[in-house]
Amino acid sequence: MIPSIRQPRALSLAYRAYVTLFFVYLALPLLVVSVFAFNDSLFPSLPWKGFTWAWFFGDQHPRIGVFHQEPILRALGNSGFIAFFVSLLSVAVGTSNAFLFNRYSFPLRNLLYVLMLMPLVIPGIVLGISILVFSSTMANGLEDSFGWDIGGLRPGLMLVILGQFSFITTIVTLVVSARLQKFDRSLEEAALNLGASPLTAIRTITLPFLLPALVGGFGVAFLMSFENFNTTLMLVGSDAPLTIAMFDRLKEGSTPLLNAVSLLLMLGSSALALVMISFQRKS
Repeated sequence: MIPSIRQPRALSLAYRAYVTLFFVYLALPLLVVSVFAFNDSLFPSLPWKGFTWAWFFGDQHPRIGVFHQEPILRALGNSGFIAFFVSLLSVAVGTSNAFLFNRYSFPLRNLLYVLMLMPLVIPGIVLGISILVFSSTMANGLEDSFGWDIGGLRPGLMLVILGQFSFITTIVTLVVSARLQKFDRSLEEAALNLGASPLTAIRTITLPFLLPALVGGFGVAFLMSFENFNTTLMLVGSDAPLTIAMFDRLKEGSTPLLNAVSLLLMLGSSALALVMISFQRKS
């Protein structure tokens, strides 16, 4: 709807009702999960048995809280470890890709750009299976031919990092490219005319301009890696990240413990998003 054009009252009310219902539809499941994280019951469902903090801080069976669940905390650490290195690699390679596709013309440039975008349209489960088959074939071939047992090509944290990096770096590339296209290259040219080397000009002028996009790309990559399930499921080993650990717990039967973990994840994601927005506004 265009605000400057007067709309019929019925249409305006219908539009507001639609927007309201849309946000209720998005928020209601999250609200239900949050409420049942405090339910003093062994099952995350009605009836309401009373308010409790046990699913966060409890240490008595069967109400053992999140902060006393070593497997959950270990899985949380694994997710943080994976997400940090995936984000770091994605920002480094994504920034290089942004410069490559925005600054240079070379043969098959458009084809390479399309190939870079392909992981975004491939289902995560298919991508995970493909990476697993390729890495296992490589690992078996190297072991049979040279006797090299490369653990990074076997299911585990390293393979999860490489698998998530294969598609998350594309998103970071698009984020940085959008910012780089707005950059005035005459600023770099002025620095070069004043005697700066190309690397110095990029380090002192271009990268500070790209800093909001780099921070935003890192945050987006971190959240996408942290919540990824489909690709991770195919590549994980014995050290499971949080999404896989929660899935395994859910197969055994749901408890409000999973609601408590979900609430903490929602709060953490929201806090990270607010920090990113605050930083970008200041920049």
